[in-house]
Amino acid sequence: MDKELSVNLELLKDDLAFYNEMLIEVSTDILSEGFSKYPIFIAHQEEIKIGEKIIDAEELQRSFHISATVVEELIEKNIVTAENEDRFKQAFKDPKNFACILLVTDKGANFVFVPFKQKAKKDGAE
Repeated sequence: MDKELSVNLELLKDDLAFYNEMLIEVSTDILSEGFSKYPIFIAHQEEIKIGEKIIDAEELQRSFHISATVVEELIEKNIVTAENEDRFKQAFKDPKNFACILLVTDKGANFVFVPFKQKAKKDGAE
């Protein structure tokens, strides 16, 4: 693996742990409001013209901004090609348990699926 990608993945891992609750909330909203079955979070350091920025890294002193989008927008903008739509949707992990992250760097973009950290349930509580 490229050293820069490895460093970015470590920084992203730290940011995602910090952002976990916010990402769960946005993913749940996208699903429950019926916007899409495929919520996607874009992790970026430069400004982008995809999705809607939901977390400003500078305000929170983190490494990555996070924008939210859905697969339908990525298909519309030809980031996920129409030919790859079915394959992408089949590979998509359960959005209640995983965040689909599109990591955008100056070297390119990669999709990664990161499990949400679930809150520990208290004894007897649901």
